Amino acid sequence: MSQTILVVDDEARIVKLVRDYLTRAGFDVLEARDGDRALTMARVERPDLIILDLMLPGVDGLDICRRLRQESDVPIIMLTARVEEADRIVGLELGADDYVTKPFSPGELVARVRATLRRASGELGPSTMLRAGDVELDTASLTVTVAEEPVDLTPTEFQLLAALVRQPGRIFTREQLLEAVHGVAFDGYDRSVDSHVKNLRRKIESDPRQPRYIQTVYGVGYRFGLR
Repeated sequence: MSQTILVVDDEARIVKLVRDYLTRAGFDVLEARDGDRALTMARVERPDLIILDLMLPGVDGLDICRRLRQESDVPIIMLTARVEEADRIVGLELGADDYVTKPFSPGELVARVRATLRRASGELGPSTMLRAGDVELDTASLTVTVAEEPVDLTPTEFQLLAALVRQPGRIFTREQLLEAVHGVAFDGYDRSVDSHVKNLRRKIESDPRQPRYIQTVYGVGYRFGLR
């Protein structure tokens, strides 16, 4: 069964380019040219992934991402001409799974789509249940509980947490965590790890300012602690 991708962009040539490459890769493609239409289609059609431009007529991409994250964990890849790191970080902190800047390689975008969908499908390795302290992850159902309370995570947040929980106490560099999440470390995206960690702490820590689980090792990276 083919998977459905919703492409949201107000530039017709960009939509056609992305649609053509995704169709050749075997995906079904839906299109939206403005924010209001994108929200409606996301809620009604329930696509498997959304490619979302930031600069849209009406509701902009960041607001769409914010609203969808309140009701859905659908994977979101931001696609935008904004190249400033601050814009990328804002999108990731709102819950986007990845970020591609224009101009872009259509082939790389398709690869990013496939990688994000693999994360969303739970292809995280042979172990089904992962446990560390009172944090428990089920890689088959992509569910997480902390002290037996369910926690909703995006696919990228889930895989990042899974990488840490698999080896509690191990110190991971940002590059190693990127590789665990994406399969390869993308140059220039190490700050995205910080954004995802910030989101994770907000969701699983009782006090994100004094994290118990995801601990910072200054000058190196992060580890999962059990104190």
